[in-house]
Amino acid sequence: MQKQPKTWRHNTFTMSLYTRSSALFLEAQKSIPGGVNSPVRAFKSVGGTPIFIQKAAGAYLYCEDQRSYIDYINSWGPMILGHNHPRVIEKIKSQLNRGTSFGTPTELETQMAEKIVSMVPGIDKVRMVNSGTEACMSAIRLARGYTEREKIIKFEGCYHGHSDAFLIQAGSGAATFGSPNSPGVTKGTAKDTLLATYNDLESVARLIAQNPDQIAAIILEPVAGNMGCVLPDDKFLPGLRQLCDKHKILLIFDEVMTGFRLALGGAQEKFGVLADIVTFGKIIGGGLPVGAFAARKEIMDFLSPLGPVYQAGTLSGNPIAMSAGLETLTILEETKPFEALEKTTEKLHQEIEILLKEKGVPYSINRLGSMFSVFFSSTKVVDFETAKLANNPMFSKFFHNMLENGVYLPPSSFETWFISTEIKDLELDKTLTATQKALSNL
Repeated sequence: MQKQPKTWRHNTFTMSLYTRSSALFLEAQKSIPGGVNSPVRAFKSVGGTPIFIQKAAGAYLYCEDQRSYIDYINSWGPMILGHNHPRVIEKIKSQLNRGTSFGTPTELETQMAEKIVSMVPGIDKVRMVNSGTEACMSAIRLARGYTEREKIIKFEGCYHGHSDAFLIQAGSGAATFGSPNSPGVTKGTAKDTLLATYNDLESVARLIAQNPDQIAAIILEPVAGNMGCVLPDDKFLPGLRQLCDKHKILLIFDEVMTGFRLALGGAQEKFGVLADIVTFGKIIGGGLPVGAFAARKEIMDFLSPLGPVYQAGTLSGNPIAMSAGLETLTILEETKPFEALEKTTEKLHQEIEILLKEKGVPYSINRLGSMFSVFFSSTKVVDFETAKLANNPMFSKFFHNMLENGVYLPPSSFETWFISTEIKDLELDKTLTATQKALSNL
């Protein structure tokens, strides 16, 4: 009989403790591929059986097996105000009484666009879509149409949704054409996506030199969130801006995660570097499916019905999503919670670091604002290659021990923890107690 992997004991633990979730997962697999509608939910990275959540409130998730967890996923970023914020819920209820979808313009869409433009520097117009993937896909099409060029540069470890152009990995180095890393992505699509190394301006400059006057856009997460939280070094974003200006390339910031989380104006405000096109998602939906992309007037006017670049969506600007998102942005504008969120995250960082040092566990911690990651590695994590050096089996053990002690972390070492305004001293104390227990079991 084949020897079971080390994570098998977590599977056994989960199956015995979470009988309802386990039964639901088995049932889901009959009608949903893998039993989930987004792969990371399946716990493949950490082993075990995913837990099915029944409801959420404030800082907590409540599963089908009558257990509660302090939530550090926050729906992968959107719930910056915590779950079920009463003002957001009230706006959703109010809109439900008016209708769920019309397929016509509504005043809410204009109000949302005006709110985003008022908060975010360097943009004049916004187009609403239905997801972050759709926003990034549309931004790339717009950039290609505007520049009349076909190639793009992305960075290894940055995730921009599951559009074909983004599911590309490196060949024999960053200077080569990309190759598909998902079946269904054609080689023709892959050849137009060039892959650079995050925080490495020279890798970008080489690609530009090797493809003169062919690159439409450079797209990146200004703070990477899909190889864990990885920060740009001081010269990286300004250097990209300079390269783009010099070679007439559009710079696209994927702010699906960082938008309205790092600051009201997102990473552009935080770092003082302006992009040409910015994509949004997550927070601007207040927990409902939504996305958007924005730019200066001359770029956005290339979109239909004004310009030649086609983009459309039946449910774009859905009134329920607009109600939830607009109220969320209004609350953020009123309360300006970013300094408090940063202090909470800083405290979490400092206290976990103390515990890691006490236990002699190799670690590297990255943090900015309310984004946070712990890597079980003594190597500073600055890009995808250094992120991959972390001890993932150790993270899997840590994840399951934290879960057992009432703390829900992202079920992958390559995902960012997100802190909400509902994480208070009580939740921090509980988290640190759970961390101490978890580290003892490592």
